[in-house]
Amino acid sequence: MSKRWAAGVQQLAWMAFAVAAMALTGCDGFFVPNVPVPPVTTGNYVYVANTVTNSVSGYAVATGTTGTATLTAVPGSPVSLQYTPVAMAISRSNKFLYVSSVGSINVYSIGSNGSLTATNGTGVTAINVTSMDVSPDGQWLLSLGGTSVLAQINVYQINASTGALTLTNTGQTSVANAVIVPRMLRISPSGTLVFAALGTGGDVVFNFDTTTGTLFNSQNLAVSATTSDNGLAVDNATANLYIARSGTGGGVRVFRIGTGGSLSEIARSPFASGGQAYTVVLDSTGKYAYAANRANSTIYGYAVGTGGGLTALDGSPYGSGLQVSSLDIDNTGAYLLAAASGGKPDLSMYSFDTTTPGMLIPAASVTMGTDPAGSMFVVAMHSGQ
Repeated sequence: MSKRWAAGVQQLAWMAFAVAAMALTGCDGFFVPNVPVPPVTTGNYVYVANTVTNSVSGYAVATGTTGTATLTAVPGSPVSLQYTPVAMAISRSNKFLYVSSVGSINVYSIGSNGSLTATNGTGVTAINVTSMDVSPDGQWLLSLGGTSVLAQINVYQINASTGALTLTNTGQTSVANAVIVPRMLRISPSGTLVFAALGTGGDVVFNFDTTTGTLFNSQNLAVSATTSDNGLAVDNATANLYIARSGTGGGVRVFRIGTGGSLSEIARSPFASGGQAYTVVLDSTGKYAYAANRANSTIYGYAVGTGGGLTALDGSPYGSGLQVSSLDIDNTGAYLLAAASGGKPDLSMYSFDTTTPGMLIPAASVTMGTDPAGSMFVVAMHSGQ
């Protein structure tokens, strides 16, 4: 049996499954709902990967009785590593933190107080992993890595009890006449699509079968040597894809997601972000988007309109740490977290103004003992919704 024939059979099977699902649900398109698994471990903790001090710092997020927000180090924080952390992801159960290096993915259990404990024998060898994400059903961890000529996505099945990873599938793509720089991977909330930003190599989209962990039907967006696609966000309905682009004509690009993951850029895209958007995130309601600009150390805020279009918020851009590199929303949806690789501060936390909806208000910040700590990545626990 040829690989081409097998792939064709697999594609036809997927299409038949999607059509059957549409008949049952009455939904348009080929997106099958993928209900997120509620977290097992509760608490509101965030973790920061520090590339200068080779450590991971954990913080409890809380709001006091007076309404003052706090970031409090969890017991044992920071955790010293024998490697430089590159990327992180948290299991949907909130029980495990995955931390990648240039040669491995390492697993840490998360205690009820947010503390981290290394789990022996549960990690895997993985080359040049730059980004990871966990599927909404909690079964799969996907990693993005590769070389300048080939991007590779690995699919690992997660052992729910131990957090151990088992490699089950690999998807690869090359881009003609382009240099690939793997930046970020995101799985759609529907669970059926995988998006990867490849720097000057543009972007790639895979269909994803959450039953078998199989990637198939890849497609690429156009590339440009003068731009870099760095960060990704997908709205809750899997209707729009947001891409943080730096370089010539940089900004936040917005694409409508069509049948099978096809992408079409909306009018007026890209939306201004100072030309150097590095990452982008949506708030928990999907009404607001925020893009980090590493070049001028600011965060651009937008209201999300009908069709996914963006309108700048009052007060935007907002000041942040030096070379702000990573954004996430805490699991209550009340705060935006920002990690800055250049420090001053290393970790910033913002609340959302109620008088001027969406506007960011500085709420708390942390400067590590060694500044800058090279805080390249922040990740928050998943909500129970």
